[in-house]
Parts: sequence; structure tokens; C-alpha cells
Amino acid sequence: MGTDTTSGGTWADIRSRARGWRTVDIVVAAVLGVAIGVVFWAWGHLWTLTAPLFIGFPPAQAAIYGMWLISGVLGGLIIRRPGAALLTSIAAASVSAVLGTQWGIMVLLDGTLQGILPELVFLAFGYRRWGMGVAVLAAAVAGISPAIRDNLAYNVTWPLHYQVTYGVIVVISAAVIAGVGARLLTTALARSGALAPFASAKG
Repeated sequence: MGTDTTSGGTWADIRSRARGWRTVDIVVAAVLGVAIGVVFWAWGHLWTLTAPLFIGFPPAQAAIYGMWLISGVLGGLIIRRPGAALLTSIAAASVSAVLGTQWGIMVLLDGTLQGILPELVFLAFGYRRWGMGVAVLAAAVAGISPAIRDNLAYNVTWPLHYQVTYGVIVVISAAVIAGVGARLLTTALARSGALAPFASAKG
């Protein structure tokens, strides 16, 4: 389970997959982006509302960060074409920005980075392997971006051990929520028949 063996992982095959985008692929990437973007917007409010709960140890709030990293992983797992993770992540970030967030236009940069990183993981496996292990790895790698950037942009006044703890928790949260969550959601959607246009997503 989790391996698409219908084609090889050569560069020629990867280029062929990149050229083989269908209308349904683009539509699904857009729909996923819109749906997840709304979730991102709501998650921003949840982040603000829950901040007082972590006042004693602010880095612990990173435990709920992983939801913001699900778009690229889920888009890649469902559409399974080069660029799907990046496109879905940018679409979700764009919707979140339009709806309004406390981070403003910077969410577009975050969305781009958080789409490129899982894309690189899928590329490393030749866009052929889509199991739980790859999903968790892709999500964890996506978490590296906020683990570093948030500390440089927002947590710069924290002591070093706070920043390190925050980064570690972000990556773990990404692996669990975005990685495990996206893989389980993909499997559930496939079993329901919702992913019929994506036969390989059943694996």
C-alpha cells in the first residue's frame, strides 16, 4: 500500500507527468486550496484564542501548528503530479490572505516555502511512492520552514532553548497532523469513491 507502480521514476517519466496535468487536476488543486485556505483562516483565530493557554511556556503552542502544513502534503497525495503540492499550498495561502490574517501578505511566502519542501520529498521518490512514511516525511520537511522562519521573524526575543523547543515541536506537529492526517484523509476519500478520477490515490 502507498506505492504507485504504474510507471517509472526516471526524469523522462517525471517530465511526462508534469506535462500530463488534466483539467480535473487543476480544478481539484483549486478546490483543495480554497477549502484548506478557509481552514487556515479559522486556524489563525484558534491560534490567537489559545495563546493565553500557553503563556507559561509559549513554545508549546506549536503543537497545533501542523494544520497549517497540510495543504502541500494533501495536494501531492491526491493529485500525484509534479507541482501539485506547491500549487495547492499557494492556493490555500492565497485564500487565507484574501480572507485576512494577522500575518498579512507574508502568508504567501509561507505558502510557497511550505509547498516547495514537500514537493522536493515527492520528487526524491520519483513521484511514485505515496505511503504513510513518505507523507510523514514530506510534512516534517515542510515544518522546517516555519521552525526556522518563525524564530527569526517572531520569536527572536525568546531564549535559545525556547526557540529550539518551538522548532522541534513544529516539525513533530507537522509530521502528525499534516503527515498522518493527510494520508488518512486521502485513504478515507479514496474508499468513499471521492477520488475516482485519481485511481492511483487508492494506493
